[in-house]
Amino acid sequence: MQNVFDVLQERNYIEQMTHPEQMKEMFSKQSVPFYIGIDPTADSLHVGHFVSLMVASYMQRCGHKPIILMGGGTAIIGDPSGKTDMRKMLTKEDIKHNVACIKKQVEKFVSFEGENAAIIVNNADWLCDLNYIDFMREIGSKFTINKMLAAECYKNRMEAGLTFFEMGYMLMQSYDFLHLYETYGCKLQMGGNDQWSNIIGGVELIRKIGKDDSFGLTFKLLTTKEGKKMGKTEKGALWLDANKTSPYEFYQYWRNIEDSSVYTVGCMLTFLPMKEVNRLASLKDENINEAKKILAYEITKLVHGEEEAKKAEEAAKALFEGTGSVENMPRVPLSNPYCSLTEAMVECGICSSKSQAKTLISQGAISLNDVKISDVSYVLSDKDFEVEHTILKKGKKVYYCLEK
Repeated sequence: MQNVFDVLQERNYIEQMTHPEQMKEMFSKQSVPFYIGIDPTADSLHVGHFVSLMVASYMQRCGHKPIILMGGGTAIIGDPSGKTDMRKMLTKEDIKHNVACIKKQVEKFVSFEGENAAIIVNNADWLCDLNYIDFMREIGSKFTINKMLAAECYKNRMEAGLTFFEMGYMLMQSYDFLHLYETYGCKLQMGGNDQWSNIIGGVELIRKIGKDDSFGLTFKLLTTKEGKKMGKTEKGALWLDANKTSPYEFYQYWRNIEDSSVYTVGCMLTFLPMKEVNRLASLKDENINEAKKILAYEITKLVHGEEEAKKAEEAAKALFEGTGSVENMPRVPLSNPYCSLTEAMVECGICSSKSQAKTLISQGAISLNDVKISDVSYVLSDKDFEVEHTILKKGKKVYYCLEK
């Protein structure tokens, strides 16, 4: 079986790692229990988690055991990494609900049966009952404040005010690694590159107690050519839950990625062989659109299943190529079919406010049933619903079917 280290390198996942030579040798000799952490701050995963799950899947396919850590305990604090404001503190009931929802999505990426079956653990099970004095004496004494404050995960919070509550996050996450190491033989923590400081904390904690086989690896974040995180839409995050982001919207996001992102997306978010990824990335001009269609279908199939991927593909063909079926395009049953067009736009999620809707209309970006609307006070009426499908369109790529 191929060494997973080579797989991760070939598919362009690896950003930083500790002890690379030792790690590669370890992968070649034994099945390695590893973990990725997910803080259940919402009831669905989003594209930001996608890469983690893909890495976990590739690791398991190469013979290694995934441990999916749900941060039910650390979510009570909230990870300050990359944040300029303190996160909203969730109740234990909120977190329990979110964990249950997320488990269903994780199952699409890793198997919980057979050899190297994945397991899900919740750090609330060991963090919430910790004795503060014992924890600080045994774990807190291994960390220096100077080194912690130099970590990237805290720098963005210093000006706004970093609470002692948040300072404890690194200690908690490091203790997670130690607990998994001692309980399950977990030797590797993996995460996005914004988690590097926290991961280093765990690796060093284990090594400070006399062990020499703890490792950390971070993978690249999905970004646009401007360096912005991928997965941001006008509605907000691109969720993996179909109720938050429809399969059609999900498909369309990947269908409309930048040409320069085809290679990265093909490597990191699909199981397509690298030969095929390289072929798709080599396409030029109009042909690159065919590559995007293939990627959009593959990614949507992975997250939502083949049936939903085909429906999204058909809807896109109907809207943009004049073939396929419009039955599967996004449909919005209006709460009031005789509302203003600006209200309908907000209800669809084309924009977040009526003022933004008016701006789009005044800019000539909005059409209703293929007729450009210029009146910012336009009100929907029966004549707008006399056609078979009442289509609200923003620009050339965003479509919604309005229903009475």
